[in-house]
Amino acid sequence: MSTYILRRIIATIPTLILISIVSFIIIQLPPGDFLTSYMAQLSQTGETADEAMLAALKKRYGLDKPMYVQYFMWIRGILLRGDFGQSFQWNRPVSDLIWERLGLTVLVSFCTMIFTWIVAFPVGVYSATHQYSIGDYIATFIGFIGVATPRFMIALVLMWVAYAYFGQSVGGLFSPAFVDAPWSFAKFIDMLKHLWIPIIVIGMSGTAGLIRTFRANLLDELNKPYVDTARAKGVPEGRLLYKYPVRVALIPFISTVGWSLPGLISGETITSVVLSLPTTGPLLLRALQNQDMYLAGSFVMLLSCLTVAGTLISDILLAAVDPRIRYD
Repeated sequence: MSTYILRRIIATIPTLILISIVSFIIIQLPPGDFLTSYMAQLSQTGETADEAMLAALKKRYGLDKPMYVQYFMWIRGILLRGDFGQSFQWNRPVSDLIWERLGLTVLVSFCTMIFTWIVAFPVGVYSATHQYSIGDYIATFIGFIGVATPRFMIALVLMWVAYAYFGQSVGGLFSPAFVDAPWSFAKFIDMLKHLWIPIIVIGMSGTAGLIRTFRANLLDELNKPYVDTARAKGVPEGRLLYKYPVRVALIPFISTVGWSLPGLISGETITSVVLSLPTTGPLLLRALQNQDMYLAGSFVMLLSCLTVAGTLISDILLAAVDPRIRYD
């Protein structure tokens, strides 16, 4: 196992290099650059750009150099100094912009993931072990509704209901009085009062899909001969259920747990925009729209690293859960 892990870690180095090159090229593919977008914005407002200022900005950010030179300047700063570059739009270091939103993004995504698992697995087990019961039909109906309804639609409906019937705004993670206030216990409590809204909105479709998938996997395992054999040998029903079928039914979810790590960073971009959440998703969207290449490229690199690390974690967890998997 240790040899396999070491081999996989070494293999991630060329993988990440290739991903960074492809990502940087894709971000640069649209015609023009940040300064082109900046000039277009000025023209829409009737203003004219100072040519000397544009030339100075182009030289400062290396936009007058070929694409491969810009890439090597960016990657050299990351490897040697941990410098991800300067955001054109915000005129701030990329690392500062990411870190100031990373904590809230991880908090919202992690709480959503825990909420999804806590709700989905018990309901999935009940739905599979009580097939065609009233509870199973209710869970199936809610699951279909959750899967079919877009998350941003749920967010819009929730915002309309809260404002129309309760006179409250459910956007953001803080009340207006705490948005720019320094962190305190009162601000933390205010955040907790708002946190449940994005958790329910973002986690609803994920919970519904997880219930449907887990129910189908568990039903498939419950109908296999080894379950009848264990039951015939007198294994208690609870132990039989959770030691064998549930354990095997979890394998498809463990194999995809690596996708959860980049999900903790990217978040639900459209839902975050609708709910005005101060997370990294809207920041990445604005960086892509304005061709802020260092900010967008750093996000893509971060997500790629987490995806590769998550895939490795999934492989290790699969070996622990499924004794049939060996890496010898």
